[in-house]
Amino acid sequence: MYIGTISVRYAKALYEYASLSNAEEKVYNEMLSLKESFSNVPELSRTINNPVLPSSVKSSLLLEAAGGDVSNEMKRFISLVLEQRRESVLIFMINSYCDIYRKKKNISIGKLITAHSVSEEVLERIRKIVVNTTKGELELVNSIDSSIEGGFIFEIGTYRLDASVATQLRRIKSQFVEKNRRIV
Repeated sequence: MYIGTISVRYAKALYEYASLSNAEEKVYNEMLSLKESFSNVPELSRTINNPVLPSSVKSSLLLEAAGGDVSNEMKRFISLVLEQRRESVLIFMINSYCDIYRKKKNISIGKLITAHSVSEEVLERIRKIVVNTTKGELELVNSIDSSIEGGFIFEIGTYRLDASVATQLRRIKSQFVEKNRRIV
């Protein structure tokens, strides 16, 4: 069976189950913690996929990685995943659940890349502009990349606004080179 189909089915079922007890936001936050644990600790994935390790140990590892004191919905979900031996696609289930939650709650994810740190006031202004435009919420991630030399790069969904100095210099250089090719 296709991994995407499995992960979406499990994620939809978890969302429906969590929404019955109004715990979808708590489960979402636990999923984000679990996702962060998987990305920060690569050994976690290898450990969870180890067929020799008992399910009880895997369960305690996953519950701890999800934040320790997790909801009953999350406990039952992890138990189901381990019982059905679907731990190899757990990260896909996590991503699918986060996508479903964001879509249902109209949450956009934005990324702002700058050459230097940006004040919280600027981030809040960007948040307000996006919220007014999309009529939803925004999860904004701010990162610093000195290689862009100045300006910013803003990404949201499939859109990318590149107003970095490095990109502008590359454009000027390519225009200059193209113009000089015609002369020669």
